Amino acid sequence: MGRPKDGELAFPADYKSWPKFATGVQKAEAKQVRDLYLNTTGATAKQGQPFPYGTVMVMKLYKATMDGETFMTGPDGKLVKGDLAKVFVMGKGEGWGQDVPDNLKNGAWVYSAFGPDGKPLAEDFTKCRSCHLPLAQKDFVARYDEYFASRGPM
Repeated sequence: MGRPKDGELAFPADYKSWPKFATGVQKAEAKQVRDLYLNTTGATAKQGQPFPYGTVMVMKLYKATMDGETFMTGPDGKLVKGDLAKVFVMGKGEGWGQDVPDNLKNGAWVYSAFGPDGKPLAEDFTKCRSCHLPLAQKDFVARYDEYFASRGPM
């Protein structure tokens, strides 16, 4: 495949069988609930180390269910997942992600976006990059510490 640029990653059709990275992530400010998956290559990572090349992560964004202007919550007080809105994919490979301005480089990660049907979406990937940029100490991966804490030692 060479070195994909943002928007060029393939949709990983089998991601639902991958290890879960985090589920039910509450994003009230974005009116979203998110589930994240990590491929088996990424699942070999050790805490304190970067994820290996070949890692792919998937983030499913669900609309939070609303009742008018009020969020609906379950018995646990958490937002209720509504319809799947988008699927974001981030992948890591040697030399990837170097075609962007220096102030937007996220190591060797690139990003793609898909609709609920798996068809590519044109997104502004600078938003992905700017959100992940402050996470350089965690290999640009949000919820890094939570993931390793929930997974336990390997």
